[in-house]
Amino acid sequence: MRESGILFPIFSLPSKFGIGCISREAYEFIDFLKEAGQGYWQILPIGPTGFGDSPYQPFSAFAGNPYFISPEVLIEKGYLTWDEANSYDFGQDETHVDYGALYNNRFELLRVAFNRFKEKGGQEEKAYKDFLKKEDFWLEDYCIFMALKNKYQGASWLTFEDEDRLKKDTAVKKAKSELEDEINFFRFQQYEFDCEWKNLRAYAKKNNIKLIGDIPFYVSLDGADAWSHPEAFQMDENAVPTVVAGCPPDAFSATGQLWGNPIYDWENRKAGGYEWWMKRLERSYELYDVVRIDHFHGFSDYYAIPYGDETAEKGKKNKGPGMDFFKAVEKKFGDLSDFKMIAEDLGTVTKENQKLLEDSKIPGMKVLQYAFTSWDSVYITHRHDSHCVVYTGTHDNTPSRAWIEEIGDGDRDFVRRYINSMNTDYGAFVWDFIREAYRSVAALCIIPLQDYLVMGKECRINAPGTPDGNWQFRLRPNFLSRELAISIRGLAETYGRIPRVEEE
Repeated sequence: MRESGILFPIFSLPSKFGIGCISREAYEFIDFLKEAGQGYWQILPIGPTGFGDSPYQPFSAFAGNPYFISPEVLIEKGYLTWDEANSYDFGQDETHVDYGALYNNRFELLRVAFNRFKEKGGQEEKAYKDFLKKEDFWLEDYCIFMALKNKYQGASWLTFEDEDRLKKDTAVKKAKSELEDEINFFRFQQYEFDCEWKNLRAYAKKNNIKLIGDIPFYVSLDGADAWSHPEAFQMDENAVPTVVAGCPPDAFSATGQLWGNPIYDWENRKAGGYEWWMKRLERSYELYDVVRIDHFHGFSDYYAIPYGDETAEKGKKNKGPGMDFFKAVEKKFGDLSDFKMIAEDLGTVTKENQKLLEDSKIPGMKVLQYAFTSWDSVYITHRHDSHCVVYTGTHDNTPSRAWIEEIGDGDRDFVRRYINSMNTDYGAFVWDFIREAYRSVAALCIIPLQDYLVMGKECRINAPGTPDGNWQFRLRPNFLSRELAISIRGLAETYGRIPRVEEE
């Protein structure tokens, strides 16, 4: 295999309704990928986002983001009219997502569609009932959780009344009775998302495009997974966390980083055959062709901080499940060396996590923006092997145009000499940088769309450690051209990355 793809989140697609969704524009982007000679579309996590809007802190590790449901598809199905869809304010800036406007109005529009779905007998249809049955492991708990969360006006489940917080049978039964319509509303959202996503994935497959999805290593503390499966995490008998995730003090932070995610009870999970994780991966492979596991190092070791601490200073490093986990994954899903899984192995490299990557045979990541610190950098092109994925940058990096402008003169000179680029025009320099990724021996090359468009820091997707302004970038409508697709295809042809057509 020697192929390439583009990193471009669903929320960044252009659309008429405030955020990228599973609309005509998503299908058009697949057409663009095909014309550009690409074989992969990397999309970031697609779960329902909560406070902070990060797709890496979703309300569920299994559910789809209701913001991605296309109003246009709902109109085609007769659940909405154009007048209804256009009567809500989803934000006026077509280059940035307005999550406040979405939160205030999108669910009201979806509720109109849900009521019409009920009127048309959708809840009685076999396909709907089959979906509820097939996804029962996570779906019912998620829908009850979200209905309860609305009942408590969005408060964390840790503050629910004890019966609801501890998910007592009597409380669940009461919720199903008193909140039946609200629970059905969330069932409808997930059913509609699933239908639209499966149609999009089928179209991608028809056009020989594989979808790379993203699994956040940790789940949100204020999410359905922690509420419904406290036994999967290090929590006490009252479903209160004993420890939470973070990282220790270092040169960048004297008090460390306190992330606050619940930490898995790996011994408990091992005894149960890692069932929750296997179900999670099973669901992921329903949605994607390839799964990128965020924070791969967490399987080697993790940092646990006493719950309630205000800093990460008193945390302790613990061993993760290691190869025992990946042997279970391989037993269920087959060979992990064939690019069905990608390890986000960035950050501090230790002997332990490096050995785990080698033993699991999962391809890791090489990010060129990290490469030019020295001739001996693990990310520099001459140190690549074919069993990895090369990027110019990721969603956590500033676009390469801004990076090239911001690095020091000495580092920039090193990049110029290494990639043999004498271009003084930064736009041409970015394309030379992309070309360096393409000619790597790495089997797979992924480039963020902003780099092809030579965009600056205003189009950055996420700046880690900053609370505001992330996950908002949107592409303007009709911004991609056939000329750009042809230029990208030229790179894929030159460096032998045109995808093979797979036979049925």
